[in-house]
Amino acid sequence: MNTAYFLTGTDTEIGKTFVTCTLLHRAARDGLRAAGLKPVAAGTDANGHNDDVERIRAASSVALPPAVVNPYCFAPPVAPHLAAAEAGVEIDFGVIAEACAAARRAADLVIVEGVGGFRVPLGVDRDSADLAVALGLPVILVVGMKLGCISHALLSAEAIAARGLTLAGWVANRIDPAMARFEENLATLQALLPAPLLGVVPHAPAGGAAGGAEFVGLPAGG
Repeated sequence: MNTAYFLTGTDTEIGKTFVTCTLLHRAARDGLRAAGLKPVAAGTDANGHNDDVERIRAASSVALPPAVVNPYCFAPPVAPHLAAAEAGVEIDFGVIAEACAAARRAADLVIVEGVGGFRVPLGVDRDSADLAVALGLPVILVVGMKLGCISHALLSAEAIAARGLTLAGWVANRIDPAMARFEENLATLQALLPAPLLGVVPHAPAGGAAGGAEFVGLPAGG
């Protein structure tokens, strides 16, 4: 078995990396060799490490070379196209595709986490949606459950479909534990999104991402 997904979100700071890690832990529980990639990251500590990349690496059950897990890492915590321009670097989708292919040779399941929402610029003429198309992977959408999430989710689903990509499933991530009418909003999303709900991740689950794995499942066939 060899499956890969492109994971995106309804916005930035809605828990994409956390959900990526929960899915990697879920895969490991299911007996799969699982690896996560974060092809483009921005924001590093004093040692040059990006927190999201390190969390994904720790949650993966397959160890991959740093250049495969994260081909492009920029120091400033700013939009990646701005960070790349400041560094004089062009984000090459061919390099990312090679990294994805290498990961797929080593693992049963690969999750490629995007940047921010689905349409984050990655250069003057390309964005994260173009990257998803270049990789040709089915998409998992993380919905940050908060006021306004229904419109964000539906617009994201439309953008994914407009690129000819398959929405394989979505995950509801409870980033706002005090969200009013949570169950009603969840039911509305289930009725309107054209893909199965893979799970509802509670706010700050016990055990972190590993503990959150009990609340999610992989897409059918994954």
